[in-house]
Amino acid sequence: MSDREGRRRGEEAVSLPQDFDAGLYFIGRLRTPWRQRQDCPKNGLQTDAVCTVEVDPRFAAGLQNVEGATHLILLYWMDRADRDLVRQRPRHAEGSRGTFSLRSPVRPNPIALSVVELLGREAASLRVRGLDCLDGTPLLDIKPYYATTDARPDARVDRAGTVEENGRDANS
Repeated sequence: MSDREGRRRGEEAVSLPQDFDAGLYFIGRLRTPWRQRQDCPKNGLQTDAVCTVEVDPRFAAGLQNVEGATHLILLYWMDRADRDLVRQRPRHAEGSRGTFSLRSPVRPNPIALSVVELLGREAASLRVRGLDCLDGTPLLDIKPYYATTDARPDARVDRAGTVEENGRDANS
């Protein structure tokens, strides 16, 4: 998704490298009800929509025993996101923030992550709840979610912080 004309005050873009460092295989596609970015929920907890994970048939054997997990981690490629911003200004924020302090799809490598509830499996398709992406988004990987090792109850993010590393106010 490109909106270069609509950059917000405080946003900063960079030139991207000429070549890629790695290759990826898309292992499937995510089917959701959302066709446009503005229609997507901000995160997977903001929707009860049931979505489908369509795994490419060549990778279907990798789903063996997946039903043993109540929740999965899905990694996916936000293929319609801009990739050149290192500073962004979220709509809800007064100042800019570094890309790596945000969950925005706009980033050098637009990899997204969702913890989804597994509702069922039929052959190479999974029914899940908890996605927040556009219909047709490429799937990178599926991992089981382990509450014992993945949850960090004491984790926090200071969303009020707008001071840059050099001490200047990011709103200036």
